Amino acid sequence: MPAIISVSEVIPSYQVNQDQASLFARELFADSFKDIERLLKAFQNGQIEKRHFVQGLEWFKENHTFEEKNNAYIESAVALGREAIVKCLHNDSFLKEEISFEEIDAIFFISTTGLSTPSIDARIINLLPFNAHIKRIPIWGLGCAGGAAGLSRAFEYCSAFPMAKVLVLSIELCSLTFQKNDLSKSNLIGTSLFADGIACALVIGDEVRKDSFSKKAAVPFIVATQSTLMPNSLDVMGWDIRNTGLFVIFSRDIPHIIEAWLKPNVIGFLTEQQLELGEINHFIAHPGGKKVLDAYVKSLEIPASMNETSQDILKNYGNMSSATILYVLKRFMERDVSVGDLGLATALGPGFSSELLLLRWQ
Repeated sequence: MPAIISVSEVIPSYQVNQDQASLFARELFADSFKDIERLLKAFQNGQIEKRHFVQGLEWFKENHTFEEKNNAYIESAVALGREAIVKCLHNDSFLKEEISFEEIDAIFFISTTGLSTPSIDARIINLLPFNAHIKRIPIWGLGCAGGAAGLSRAFEYCSAFPMAKVLVLSIELCSLTFQKNDLSKSNLIGTSLFADGIACALVIGDEVRKDSFSKKAAVPFIVATQSTLMPNSLDVMGWDIRNTGLFVIFSRDIPHIIEAWLKPNVIGFLTEQQLELGEINHFIAHPGGKKVLDAYVKSLEIPASMNETSQDILKNYGNMSSATILYVLKRFMERDVSVGDLGLATALGPGFSSELLLLRWQ
C-alpha cells in the first residue's frame, strides 16, 4: 500500500475576516437584491471566521479582464506552488531528512481556478532542480474533489511503480474567479464561502523504505479508493465559462443530494473492503460548507465530533476547493494517530462526483 508521508500548506498573504467580506458584499450587491440583508446572513451562518486571498479586497472592487485575472493566477500559482513543494520535501515535522527534487518521479498537479499551457507544474519544474524525465500529470476540472482524486491517482501510480515518490500539488485561487458584475445568488454565496489555498502531499510506493524518511510512528497508508460519477448531474456545480471568465455554478440542492446519495456510495465502498462504517476511526472530509458537513453527519449517521477537524479548517480558511482536504489531512497527520486506525477521506466535486479513500495508519 502506498503511503502519504508529508503534507505542506502555503497561506496566501491577505487575510480577510468574515465581517470584512460581508461589508464588501453589501457594498457590491445592495442595489441588486431587495432581500440583501437576509442573503448576507450566509456570511455569518456559514461558520467561517476568516479566509486568505492572493489579492487584497481593494483589488476585487476593480474591473479586471479574464486575461488580467488569469495572469494573476499564473503568477501566484507558480510562486506559491514552488513554495509548497519545497516545504513538503523539506518538512522537518514529518521527515527525518530532506528529500531531493531529483528523487521525485511524478507530479500530479490539481487545479480548477485558472488556465495555463504549459501547465503550472511545468513552469515550477523550470525553477527547481527536478529530473528532466519527471512525469507530469496535470488534472483540471475536478473542483472540490480534486485533492482527493489526486491522492487516488498517486496511489494508482505508486501501486504500479512501487519504488516511486510522487507529489500531489493542489493550487486553488478561487478568489481570482470572482465576477464583480455577476448579480446571481450563486456568486453571492460563493463570495461568502470560497478562498485561496495551496497544498502539496508526498506519496511513496511500497518498496520505498518509509522508516528511512518518516519521523512519525504511524502514517496513513492508502488501502483503496473509489471514484463515482452521478449520471445526469452536470448542473449541480461547476463553471459557466464566459467572455469575462469563470462564473460559479453552485446548486442549493447539494446538501440534499449528499444526504440521499452519499451513504449508499460509502457503504458499498466499505463493504468491498469487508468493513462497516462503525469501524472508521477518523473522518477526513472536504468541508464544502457548513450545510455540506451537516449533510455528512445526517447521511452517514456519524457523530458530529468526527467533523471537528474539517469544521476547524472551514472556520479558519473557508472552502479552498481541491486544496482543502489536504489541509484537513495534514492536521490528522500532525497528531499521534494509533497504529491500525482507519480513516475515510471523502470529497465531492463537479460531475457531480465523489472521491473516497480508505486510509490505515501503520
